[in-house]
Parts: sequence; C-alpha cells; structure tokens
Amino acid sequence: MRTIALAILFGAAVLAQAPEQNWLDRPLSNWNTPGRALPRGIPNGETIAEITKRCAYLPLLRNTTGERALADAGWLPFHMFDRQIVQRDVEIVGGLAGVDGMCRAVDFNIFVFVSGHWAGTLSPADMHSRTDASIAGGIRLAEDDTVAAEFARYADADPLCCPSGRVTVRYRIDRKTMPPVVVPVSVRVTRP
Repeated sequence: MRTIALAILFGAAVLAQAPEQNWLDRPLSNWNTPGRALPRGIPNGETIAEITKRCAYLPLLRNTTGERALADAGWLPFHMFDRQIVQRDVEIVGGLAGVDGMCRAVDFNIFVFVSGHWAGTLSPADMHSRTDASIAGGIRLAEDDTVAAEFARYADADPLCCPSGRVTVRYRIDRKTMPPVVVPVSVRVTRP
C-alpha cells in the first residue's frame, strides 16, 4: 500500500513538472472566427499613455484603419520590426497592452485586417517577448493571400536572448467568409 501511495505521489510530481504544451505543439485548429469582435487590450500595470511616455520609440500610431481600430480597443499599435505590412487591402499590425522594464512588448499579438475589417490574430493567445511561441522573425504577406510568420522555440536551457529553435507558421486569408478570416494552415520547423 505504501509503495502504491509513493508511486502516485511520484507520478503527480512528474506530471506537475511537465512543461505545458503550447499551441505550436498541438495539431492546428483555427482560433479566429469570422465576424468576432476585436478583443480589448488589457493594460498590465501601465496605461498606454504611460507606456508611450516611458518608451518613446513606441509612438501612438493611428494612421491606418487597423491602427485606429487597435487603439480604440485599448491596444498600443506597433509595427513589427520597424516595418508596416500593408498590401492591397491587407494590413498586419502589432498591438500591445504592456511592456517590460526594457520596453519590450508583453501581452501583445499580431492582428490582421482585410478591407478594414479585423480578420484574426497570428497567435491564439497574447504573447510575451523572449518566451516560447512568441513572434521572433519576419512576417511575410504574399500576393496569394498567404501569410508566413516565424515564432521562437525555447528549450529549457536557452538564455532569454537566444531561442535555440524557430518555426514558421503559414496562414491563408479565407475571403469566402464575410468578413474574411485568417486560417492557420501549417507549422514547419525552420531552425531546430
């Protein structure tokens, strides 16, 4: 009886230490729903005004339809890697609700707008810079309405600066629905 109790306790301890799988480790399913309302940005301790004052390189962008929609929903719009991605009627822009002590984005996501309507996000959950499954590389929008985005994959021993792996997630913009919606299609390891 004592052996069984120890085995159960040991098994529970092992399960408690197992890392939680994130969305990149499971089969893809679409988290974007056509016509769903743009989620509200929930500040994590600082207001957007305080963030833009402290982190001067993060101006409050309100020049495009997507930037205005994000700002109106409580997000601080920002361009990924100092680049605005707009082609034809598609706009891809980041939105953050907080920053860390070094002004790196936390509680952020990448939003896709098509013809001025929100079509979805590139991650099913808000991300944090320098963590597993956060955006870590280029985002590309092709002429055929496909999007490719690179995400960091951290191993337990990786320093925060340097994820040892990366994956590319491919999406397609489904224009058959109204409004259009972003659909994740595949995940491919780009750097093991």
